[in-house]
Amino acid sequence: MSQENTLSQLRYLKLTGMTQAYTEQIEQPPIQNLSFEERFAMLVDREILARGNRRIQNLLRSAKLRQQACIENMDYQYPRNLNKSHFNSLMTCDFIRQHHNLIITGPTGCGKSYLACVVGHQACRQGLSVKYIRLPRFLEELTIAHADGSYGKLLGQILKADLLIFDDFALEPALNPEQRRDLFNIIEDRHQLKSTLITSQLPVKHWHDYIGEPTTADAILDRLLEKTHRIEMNGESMRKNKLLD
Repeated sequence: MSQENTLSQLRYLKLTGMTQAYTEQIEQPPIQNLSFEERFAMLVDREILARGNRRIQNLLRSAKLRQQACIENMDYQYPRNLNKSHFNSLMTCDFIRQHHNLIITGPTGCGKSYLACVVGHQACRQGLSVKYIRLPRFLEELTIAHADGSYGKLLGQILKADLLIFDDFALEPALNPEQRRDLFNIIEDRHQLKSTLITSQLPVKHWHDYIGEPTTADAILDRLLEKTHRIEMNGESMRKNKLLD
């Protein structure tokens, strides 16, 4: 079989990594001095790498993170009560595998959403599924889902994510009865099965009042706070600081 026929069949089988590696082997004569086993191992390694990269890209696409953020671009320059050692320990994503939660609170502009997206990006890198949601908009989507009969399907999609990111929690006025029930259903379905990350300007001690009805608020917070890591940030707006710089 000719080299071109081999390349054609690799493309037909959608073995992208092998196709690229085989092309390189053809174009680099010194590689042809290697044994068959060594050259074949190189093809297999490249295919595994290519498939891993595609999976990561698919996970990132599905996550729909608000910002393109990654651990390599983290900025620890400005004082905002962000412990580098603690945050880096979260980057192992073991808390997600252990089905623990993460709560990030702090004033507007301190970088809560960015941190959440860094965590989400790192989780995708490690093969974990992520779903990013701005809670105010999501509450509107839930109202529509109740009306058009897609509520169950929507909750099913939420439950599948290894990490659910609720950004801008408690940004709007207190929840109404239907929203409280919806939030409880989501938290209850994910409890001890999946991880939830919440960002909020409102300190956790005020969440009970935001949720509203005491019994439901107790039930939600009991599940959310049972096994939870916290990052409580402070300081001036990062956006303001960067403009001054």
